[in-house]
Amino acid sequence: MAKVKGLRWYILALVAVGTVINYLDRNVLGILAPQLKDELHFSTEQYSYIVAAFGFCYAFMQPVAGYVIDFLKLRLGFFIFALAWGLACALHAFAGGWQSMAGFRALLGISEAGAIPSAVKTATVWFPPQERSVAAGWVTTGSSIGAMIAPPLVIWLSLTWGWQAAFMTTGLMAVGMAFVWLLLYRDPERHHRLSSQEHDHILGGQGTEPLSKPSLGNVLGQRKFWAIAAARFLTEPAWQTFSFWIPLYMISTRGMDIKQFALFAWLPFLGSDLGCILGGYLSPLLVKLFNMTRVNSRIAVVGVGAVCMVGPGLLGLVSSPISAILLFSLGAFAHGMLSSLLYALVTDVFEKQDVATATGFGGMAGYLGGTLFSLLLGQLASTVGYEPLFVCLSVFDIVAFLVVAAVLGERRHKATSLAPTTARIG
Repeated sequence: MAKVKGLRWYILALVAVGTVINYLDRNVLGILAPQLKDELHFSTEQYSYIVAAFGFCYAFMQPVAGYVIDFLKLRLGFFIFALAWGLACALHAFAGGWQSMAGFRALLGISEAGAIPSAVKTATVWFPPQERSVAAGWVTTGSSIGAMIAPPLVIWLSLTWGWQAAFMTTGLMAVGMAFVWLLLYRDPERHHRLSSQEHDHILGGQGTEPLSKPSLGNVLGQRKFWAIAAARFLTEPAWQTFSFWIPLYMISTRGMDIKQFALFAWLPFLGSDLGCILGGYLSPLLVKLFNMTRVNSRIAVVGVGAVCMVGPGLLGLVSSPISAILLFSLGAFAHGMLSSLLYALVTDVFEKQDVATATGFGGMAGYLGGTLFSLLLGQLASTVGYEPLFVCLSVFDIVAFLVVAAVLGERRHKATSLAPTTARIG
């Protein structure tokens, strides 16, 4: 069978497509929220409960999903989760009120929890350590690409065939992706189209010892994990705000209608894409230019992202809706940068057999933080306004950087040896 040059990048693209569809499916609700509030007759506070139903289920399912993927392996694990979340998304079309919508969101949260652990596990299994920040950066762009294409696609589907069609169409896309994954994906040891040269390159620096079974103790017993989990808890509120609250804010507070919003809603998620990609390449560049250790280079990029999160904190100072969108875009750029590097840190700290489990527990911490912040928005947005709460997002990211730097920062200089790469620095 003919070998495929650079097969690891094609595998990364495959899981990134899955991440795109995953975030497309979860963002349908936020985009249609102004319309659904009218048609299904729920309040802003009840909307926050719908968001929380997804968030809590997603949070507590993340470590379970990560462990399941480590146990079942990537091919079968990701297939099961993708098939389930596609069906759950399609079920949203049958909601008749906020309670049933919350129930379907809970099902979506349970099933979507497997996507990010699968993506990070793919970057770990298919890439040597020196390329993983680049791989994590590219695969993390799937989340923002999905969120970026969602507004025009979902609004078009809704205006053309109704809001039910938006949920049905995007859900069926995930079902199709599940079967494509099952057909095309194999681990490096079993992929007949992987050349021996690339196989050796992937294994460079990974070690050749047989992998033990995934262990919760290995994950939860590490102080470094708790630092990453704390950082995820503090930084995830920003992403949930961008995903679920920007449409309501821009339409109810900034006076945009849904068609105007569709023209500009993709900009924050383009910013997130740029942050993911730039962050992935900036880490190895810092290693090369300043002889940083790999871990310290990751932390430095998290710091850059934390500083850029000033954008949402300045929203109260601008009056133009376009200026508000641009400040959200700066915040999304910041989140993309620091989020992708937090995932890269997981691949540095944990063994391959524990990566998905560690990612899942970190995701649980992140979505708990994001869900609690969404509930706070639902309670206070109509009284104190959105802008004071957006200031918190800027503060949270600075604190997250300080925690990661204090716990994971390597105090003594360590020489970092970079193995040669074929097509990209990493």
